[in-house]
Amino acid sequence: MRFPETKFLSALAATMIMTACASIGPPQPPSLELPKPPTDLRATRKGDHVTLTWTIPTATTDRQTVRSVGATHICRGLQPELIECGTPVGEAPAATAAKSPKQKTTESFTDTLPLALESDNSSAFVTYAVEALNADGRSAGPSNRVRVALLKTLPPPRDFTARVTAQGVVLSWTNEGPEQSAPHYVYRVYRRPEGSKDGTLVGELPASSGPSLTMIDSSFEWQKTYEYRAETVTVALQKDKSGVEVEGEDTSPVKIFANDIFPPAVPSGLQAVFSGPGQQSFIDLIWSPASDVDLDGYNVYRHEEGSAPVKVNAELLKTPAYRDTTVVAGKHYLYAVTAVDVRGNESAHSEEAEETVP
Repeated sequence: MRFPETKFLSALAATMIMTACASIGPPQPPSLELPKPPTDLRATRKGDHVTLTWTIPTATTDRQTVRSVGATHICRGLQPELIECGTPVGEAPAATAAKSPKQKTTESFTDTLPLALESDNSSAFVTYAVEALNADGRSAGPSNRVRVALLKTLPPPRDFTARVTAQGVVLSWTNEGPEQSAPHYVYRVYRRPEGSKDGTLVGELPASSGPSLTMIDSSFEWQKTYEYRAETVTVALQKDKSGVEVEGEDTSPVKIFANDIFPPAVPSGLQAVFSGPGQQSFIDLIWSPASDVDLDGYNVYRHEEGSAPVKVNAELLKTPAYRDTTVVAGKHYLYAVTAVDVRGNESAHSEEAEETVP
């Protein structure tokens, strides 16, 4: 049986098309598996320690997934651009490769600045970069660059203490900051609740304020445990008038329990006035309101000459006034009031006011 010519040509054309689609292009060079340089390098300085943080590369320069990550060189130089790493000042060990390109893992390294690099010049900076290596120790070049000020820092404040008083937590330390205009130094104090990682700035004082310094923190909450720390901060202006600050090392934390054992202020201005003709006899008492923020109320005490004072109110009084309706004709009474806070601390007795019932 003869195969039709038209069908033969159609089959031949289809075969040629399929052959062309399945053809293999020119061979690709093998991947060097060079990790892409990090682009999110960040740096923070405290004292002479510079902490660098970056994201570990998950892709190579030829867009392949990184299969094996080598060490990371830490590069430091005084030139602003830092084109090449040169001799690394440190090395972060090889990290575990991410299972997925979408998985982001950070790495960090802390470098110690040589004392010889620190300066009083606010325009002096050091440049950092990191160089991610593959398993063979090769890299695609340094990361983005970050600059860190080289201003000198001072040791943490000496003799730092914290003690609880009725006015607040009194913070004290010895001032050893030099008295100079540029750069200048300030002390900053921070408070952190026990069990928390977040700190709150309590306040700051210039280092040239005197031989010993004191600060009072009244913004805390009673009956809680806190840790306080202090640091010396170097502050300077650059030529373009922008500010540069470098934090020094912290003091050891000082822990305190803010136990409120302190009574409110003693009430003042107590007055006693008798009323009675034509009605039930009583003595009205009024006094100046207390200003304590934790005030819970007042107590009223009454006595006669030669006897001990006795509290006459059953419940705490919420306003600075009281009407005593238990008075007896012919008696002479002496009154005093106290203030009580929410934790039950009671003030001393006020000055007495006296009144006679006819």
